[in-house]
Amino acid sequence: MEDLLQVGIITKTHGLRGEVKVFPTTDDVRRFKKLKEVILDTGKEKLTLEIEGVRFFKNLVILKFKGIDNINDIERNIGKSLYVTRENAVKLKKDEYFIADLIGIDVFDEEDKKLGVLKDVIETGANDVYSIELENSQELLLPAIKQCILDVDIENKRMKVHILDGLL
Repeated sequence: MEDLLQVGIITKTHGLRGEVKVFPTTDDVRRFKKLKEVILDTGKEKLTLEIEGVRFFKNLVILKFKGIDNINDIERNIGKSLYVTRENAVKLKKDEYFIADLIGIDVFDEEDKKLGVLKDVIETGANDVYSIELENSQELLLPAIKQCILDVDIENKRMKVHILDGLL
């Protein structure tokens, strides 16, 4: 399991005082109001940045970091990701999982035969769809609904599924 979870990507600067527009990669964009700090992955190092201000604009979050008061101090980080530690991550409800924990998990059918590996989670309006690379290198798109996802064991990296008629 990853220690850091992505919450957003810096898309561009906002104004001249060091604010940035962030595309949120979290389900609950309002969570930024509760965050005190984020971790910026510059590619060379990971920097902890204290959040000084949060505003919302359309589908973006505008963040102001403490100690960054000039556009030149943050401009080079456009396109970089922002993370939180697991301790600062949102608390999950029953049958909820972080996408980072699902990627790479082995997928088995009801008879415990390995089908493949979960490669991606596609977020749609109604429910997520799991992209599973089958043993024969084909792709299975499986809706993340209770009828299909029978059991998820993150610690052992195993998922048991039921494939509805017509999906395979």
